[in-house]
Amino acid sequence: MGVAFDCFGLTDRGRVRSRNEDQFLVADLTKSLRVRATSVPEEVSGALGGKEHGKLFLVADGMGGQAGGELASGVATETIARYVLHTMPWFFRLHDDGADDLEQQLRAALHACREEVTAVGRASGYADMGTTLTLGYLMWPWLYVVHVGDSRAYLFRDGEARQLTTDHTVAQRMVEKGLLSPDQAAASRWGHALMRCVSAGTPEADVDVLKVKLRTGDALLFCTDGLSKYLAPAAIASSLAKGESAEATARELVAAANEAGGSDNVTVVVVRAAPDPAAVAQTPADGTALLPPA
Repeated sequence: MGVAFDCFGLTDRGRVRSRNEDQFLVADLTKSLRVRATSVPEEVSGALGGKEHGKLFLVADGMGGQAGGELASGVATETIARYVLHTMPWFFRLHDDGADDLEQQLRAALHACREEVTAVGRASGYADMGTTLTLGYLMWPWLYVVHVGDSRAYLFRDGEARQLTTDHTVAQRMVEKGLLSPDQAAASRWGHALMRCVSAGTPEADVDVLKVKLRTGDALLFCTDGLSKYLAPAAIASSLAKGESAEATARELVAAANEAGGSDNVTVVVVRAAPDPAAVAQTPADGTALLPPA
């Protein structure tokens, strides 16, 4: 990749809730072959393990009463992981000629997720359960974000945290219609009334998919609303700007949300992209960069 990634995910019940209905996932996308037996020398057979091709990040915030929310977010996370592992073609490299196909595959993953959440909910007696889902599918330098609900993805670049996703809430719709200002929406009782989520009642077409080209030095934050309801983008940017490890940053953000009230479960995934020291060490004497263009 030419880039070294520092990634860390953390979820916390918060200070008020008795149950944690959030989930997260941080995964490496690799293609490998499990060798059971071979006549090939060991030093050669070891090369049959594939290199890393990309990464997968996900946060989900369940709802549905009692254990329904925890079940919904767990089913959604597991379904996405299984779909990416067993169903999505591994040859997608996010080149221009495959971008449309990849987007369709990601939408299909969300469709499979919705179907599984619906089926499990009905079988378990939680027919109304559902979950938000914000997913990042990364193959450097391209990031695809797939989003339903009011969990969020932020891109930190040049000292600023920019929200990549749009909340699927009644308050946000009122902002779009000019009925509320963003500040009013943040304080509105409609701020967390969802218009879309992964559930039986949400049309499968209501999924946002966006594509972002990343640069070395960028940081990403995926979070549930237990963080975003307490920390504004400026506060998020301040934490990410310290340049600490992904783990230290994640713990700081969760602690800040809890100190500000902690009324909800809070989950974060922090990703930092830095130049790979191994690639930098191979830079020719003339200074020609071996890293991919930003």
